[in-house]
Amino acid sequence: MKNADKFYINGEWVVPSSDEMLDVINPATGGVIGKIAMGTKTDVDKAVASAKEAFKTFSKTSIEERSALLGRIVEAYKNKMSVIAETVSEEMGAPMSLANAAQAPAGLGHLIFAQKALESFEFSQDKGTSHVVREPIGVCGLITPWNWPVNQITAKVGPAIAAGCTMVLKPSEIAPFNATIFAEIMHEAGTPPGVFNLINGDGPSVGVAMSGHPDIDMMSFTGSTRAGISVAQESAYTVKRVAQELGGKSANIILDDADFAKVIARDTIGMCMNTGQSCNAPSRMLVPASRMEEAAAIAKAAAEKISVGDPKDESTQVGPLVSALQFEKVQALIQKGIDEGATLETGGVGRPEGLDQGYFVKPTIFSNVSNEMSIAREEIFGPVLSLIAYDDEDQAVSIANDTIYGLSAYVSSNDLERAKKVASQLRAGNVHINGANLDINAPFGGYKQSGNGREFSEWGMEEFLETKAILGYTPVQKEGGKSGKLIDF
Repeated sequence: MKNADKFYINGEWVVPSSDEMLDVINPATGGVIGKIAMGTKTDVDKAVASAKEAFKTFSKTSIEERSALLGRIVEAYKNKMSVIAETVSEEMGAPMSLANAAQAPAGLGHLIFAQKALESFEFSQDKGTSHVVREPIGVCGLITPWNWPVNQITAKVGPAIAAGCTMVLKPSEIAPFNATIFAEIMHEAGTPPGVFNLINGDGPSVGVAMSGHPDIDMMSFTGSTRAGISVAQESAYTVKRVAQELGGKSANIILDDADFAKVIARDTIGMCMNTGQSCNAPSRMLVPASRMEEAAAIAKAAAEKISVGDPKDESTQVGPLVSALQFEKVQALIQKGIDEGATLETGGVGRPEGLDQGYFVKPTIFSNVSNEMSIAREEIFGPVLSLIAYDDEDQAVSIANDTIYGLSAYVSSNDLERAKKVASQLRAGNVHINGANLDINAPFGGYKQSGNGREFSEWGMEEFLETKAILGYTPVQKEGGKSGKLIDF
């Protein structure tokens, strides 16, 4: 891919400081599809210096100027939607149907909603005798994952641009080519030099250098809880703000009045979407104990109808896992579920029949799972669903909350008020009622070890803003509008 051997710094494609390269693998075949340059602390220093210099002027741009820039980015993005979808599919394994319907469009959505949030956002207000303003926080380090790659890039870049920040992006080295395309979009849109910078690399080198850099004012990280802890630890040395969207082990409570045939089939398929590689995947399905056998039969039938195969085939619903490492992890946890006594309804270890290469796994359903089992505690990040029994509504809520995570939860009921009552008791940042999809208008983020920030629209903008109180400013009501005067100290 063009520019994959370079970094985008200060508005130009530049040669990295190191000649180290990394193979990028197609998970459907296990073959190499290209190489990227790997960065070092020296590259981070150059990118941060560029962003710091650009912040001096970009932070002072008007709402209209930043909105116009976001508008140009949106138009440039639209022109590359198909190539973004194809690239994401090839490098991380999403079926083309999903890449075209969700992976690529999600990135466009975040940019559009960031522009809308900017145009209606209140950057200042009078409070008592003070004037309170919201200002861009500064240079921002952005680290994004491989599972929804361009979605997470735009969920950070859009609000950061809207807020008036400059940034350095380190995308996942596993799925990096979509970020290269995005940098080209930023360039084509006329983004001022230094406002957006792109460096490839791994966590121990580039990620650590960014987190600990004294001239980066804020880190926005999406990834595993383990890696998020590392980012927070390194960032602590410079006391910078850290916004994190981390792992999850979402509970999906099916109440006894729900339409089991419809809801369980829907949510089984939903769990397997993106090969189960979503941090908010509803991987723990809680069902009434008296109906465990019925629920398991529905989930089993739904899973066995899922088409697993070549991402390029439009009929494919589930592609491969992203890497050999992820494949081995999921295989090991499936085996652990068997060893710990859960009932394997369908799926299991090994590749699906007819797929002898690539990192494909069988959609797997376990019933009679205890919430103490490994498959109920650990984030598997694969198409593995655990059915857990509950005796009553209170126990269902207790089991759902019995996790170190708190990103999302799900509730299904024919009684909307009952579902809402249960939702209010769940310790999660997002609760989906009756299969509701994500909403870019609403905040996205988690409780507990699922993170501490919020993304999307104005909620995402707020992460990139500092609050300043200008004291001794007394608002005075005047005919025709509001004015004020400075008070001598």
